[in-house]
Amino acid sequence: MKLSKLFHVISVVVGLVGVITFVAAIWGGADNLVFGVTKVDALLCAGILILLAIWGQLGAIHHMMLEKHGEIV
Repeated sequence: MKLSKLFHVISVVVGLVGVITFVAAIWGGADNLVFGVTKVDALLCAGILILLAIWGQLGAIHHMMLEKHGEIV
């Protein structure tokens, strides 16, 4: 498997986990807990996961461009 495809798959999974965490934090119960942490912490974690997914997609694009020019990393 090419490195760019691996980056793409991993970043999609991380992005989905971030979106699921964000939705769970928004729709969370009245006890202010989401997956055992507070809503604020869950929202911050969701934001970080989404930023990591964006960074992974940028890495995938970078590696696709390298592979296109024959510079396999």
